[in-house]
Amino acid sequence: MFSGADFVISFPSSARVHRILPKEAFYKHLNLSGEIKGKFISDIQRVTLEYSLTAQTLNLELCEAVDEILLLIVELKKRDADPRLFEVIARQNPHRMIFLLRHSGQVRLAIYYSKLYQTQWQPEETLTLQARGINLAVVWEGFIEQIALQIKPTQTLGNIDMRLRRQETQQSLKKKIERIERQTRAEKQPKRKFELYQQLLELKKELEDIT
Repeated sequence: MFSGADFVISFPSSARVHRILPKEAFYKHLNLSGEIKGKFISDIQRVTLEYSLTAQTLNLELCEAVDEILLLIVELKKRDADPRLFEVIARQNPHRMIFLLRHSGQVRLAIYYSKLYQTQWQPEETLTLQARGINLAVVWEGFIEQIALQIKPTQTLGNIDMRLRRQETQQSLKKKIERIERQTRAEKQPKRKFELYQQLLELKKELEDIT
């Protein structure tokens, strides 16, 4: 558990580091544009390396693919901090990283996997993150499931990339459906209204097929 909060995170105490990383020393080692460096200063209050998850600290089998996962607590000065900050940090670090973002008693989790995924903001006491698996590669995939797909870690078959692509397709279809629904309600011409309605039916069928 994190000191001073009721996080339900089941990481062993042997994995806890709890070391504050000076902002200046932290971003000096990153290749940042002037804009991103400015946002690092204006958006972030403090960065703490909270957990170092390894095969040893989690008592798992060794795995060459993933040798360490870091969990950073990032205290934000503003709730809508630029997500590019965390993308840059994750891309330029050799370790896998989980970000726990905190602002005004609310928290969210973020993970970078080809792009940045974030959970919704929630009260600190409701936050959960489970480390399950026989090695760190499986644990990392479980973190992706919990943060990017927002589901509990599973042992079900299915490539994580395929599931993420399916999720993105679903989100894209939902946005198209919402847009065409608005257009259909606003359309006055019967013929055009019927065409939009047909498009709507096709999109809803496509969404139903992949859900």
